[in-house]
This record gives sequence, structure tokens and C-alpha cells, in this order.
Amino acid sequence: MPEYKNAGYLNSRFKIFHLKDQERRDFSYHYHDFHKILILLSGDITYCIEGRSYDLLPNDIVLVGAGEVHRPIIKSDGVYERIIIYVSPDFLSNYSELESDLGLCIRRATAEQSHVLRFLNARSAKLDSAVQALDRSLNDTDYACALHQEVLFLEFMIQLNRAALHNGITFIENSPSDEKIIAILDYLGSHLTEDISIDDLSARFFLSRSYLMHTFKEQTGYTIGNYISTKRLLLAKKLISEGTPITEVCYACGFKNYSTFSRAYKKNFGEAPRDFRQSL
Repeated sequence: MPEYKNAGYLNSRFKIFHLKDQERRDFSYHYHDFHKILILLSGDITYCIEGRSYDLLPNDIVLVGAGEVHRPIIKSDGVYERIIIYVSPDFLSNYSELESDLGLCIRRATAEQSHVLRFLNARSAKLDSAVQALDRSLNDTDYACALHQEVLFLEFMIQLNRAALHNGITFIENSPSDEKIIAILDYLGSHLTEDISIDDLSARFFLSRSYLMHTFKEQTGYTIGNYISTKRLLLAKKLISEGTPITEVCYACGFKNYSTFSRAYKKNFGEAPRDFRQSL
């Protein structure tokens, strides 16, 4: 069994939740095959994403790209309240023109490995208003309420990117759990489709095999092998959705034979690669 799992499902272009936990609880590491945006309203929270940790303040906006492993850590008793938005990468790709690229801030968060935006000044007032309007839309039952919510979501994404571009909010610094593990994660991301063994990583980063395996799982919540396999499968799903032939995807993503790839894909996503292709 994998140490972490794909959590949550998205059958529409985006989905919004307003959640409140009154009691302290533990969250396991998990990932989604869609983007996640979290707006913290209250709580003493450290958010862990791909080996990095962020101490949050109310109104911080957490950006988690599709496939990024993450979990919140609740550090004290108190209400953990947040707005969560799930959004399909395909939906954002419809708004990817140079002058109106709504996925810009999410890609920047992944590229810079700084996943949290913090309100700075009055320039973020429009973003704050957009958040409140989006939150109120959860209780809207009037005519064309779903369409209205989509319009409000687009307004939120516009204001989020504007605030990020014009210094209304800033990407906050993070605290790497372990500099070596961060370096290893970066290396795995750049060499994902190559043959990678634990012995190779041990030699490259001057760590003993046992220390590497123990520390990697301790700091990230999953094994090296499980991490590589899942990231390859997420890449495979992306390539299939872009029209790449499935057999070509199998070998391009580092799998040695199609049957192994197909079984792993179905176990991870609940459907065979060909079934996913047909559903597109």
C-alpha cells in the first residue's frame, strides 16, 4: 500500500468548500490530480508541501499544484477554518493567453517552490473583496447561481494574479525540512523518467542508504520508490490528456513494459489508461 494517496475528486471545472474543524485532527500526506487553493481564515497551521514548510497567518493563500504532495499540521487547539478551491488544470488552460494567463501564479509557486501568498497592503483590497464574494456564492440559490459562481471564481483568479504581479501580495519564504531532501526532490523532478536507484542517490548526495531512506520518508511521508512511481503516473496522465499515444507515454515516463504501466495506472487512478483516453 502507498504511504500517501490521491485525495478528493473533481468532476467539474472547479469546486469550492468552506470548511471548519472545531477539534484538532491529524492529516496525512496526500495529493490531488487537480490544483488546490486554500485560503486560511483561522487556525495555528504549518503547511507542508513537497518537503517545505510554511507557517501560515490568517488570509494567507496556499497554492498547491496538481500532483504536489502536501498536508497541514495543526499546531494547537482552536478552530481551523478555511476556504478550499479545487480547479481543473484543463479549465485554467482555457485562460492561458499571454495577457490573461490565470494559471500564472500557480506555476510560479511551483517553479519558485514558494507556495504561500500573503496580503501586504491596500493593493490587495480587490482580492479580499473577491474572496468574500466567492465565499458568499456558496449560499446562492438564485437564477444562474452556478454561472454566477464561475464568474466570481474568474474574478478571484484575475485579482489573485494582479495582486501577485503588482506587489499586493508576496510569496513568503519557506523552511526546508532538510536541505539534502530538498536537493533530492529537485533532482528527482529533473530526472524523473531516467533510471534512478537509491544507491545512485546515496552516492550522488553523500548519504548512507539507510539514512537516506529513513530521512526521506520522515520528512516527506512517503518512500522514494513510491514518490517516483506516482510522479511518473501523474506525468503519464498529463501526456495522455495532451494526445500522446499511450504506448509512447508508457516508455517516455520511465516504465519498462506496458502491462506494468497499465496496472500501476489503474491502481492509482481507478481506470486503465485507454479508458481515460476514451473518456476525454
